[in-house]
Amino acid sequence: MHFILHRSLQRKEKIRIFYMDRSNRLTERCIRVIRINEDSIVAYCYWRKKVRTFKRDYILSAGRPKHHRGVGA
Repeated sequence: MHFILHRSLQRKEKIRIFYMDRSNRLTERCIRVIRINEDSIVAYCYWRKKVRTFKRDYILSAGRPKHHRGVGA
């Protein structure tokens, strides 16, 4: 997961994370990492359409975003 977060930062790539929010709800977010801190990351959240801070301990997994293919793709 560490590698994916750093690659998003370096290449300005969109990634998908599964995140446990403050209410212990599992959420899926599509983000682009802007800054990595010791205990958090700052990222643009495409779902909220703004910059958000995510605690690293609450990020359960990270990976490539889902690609939706159209008919004939």
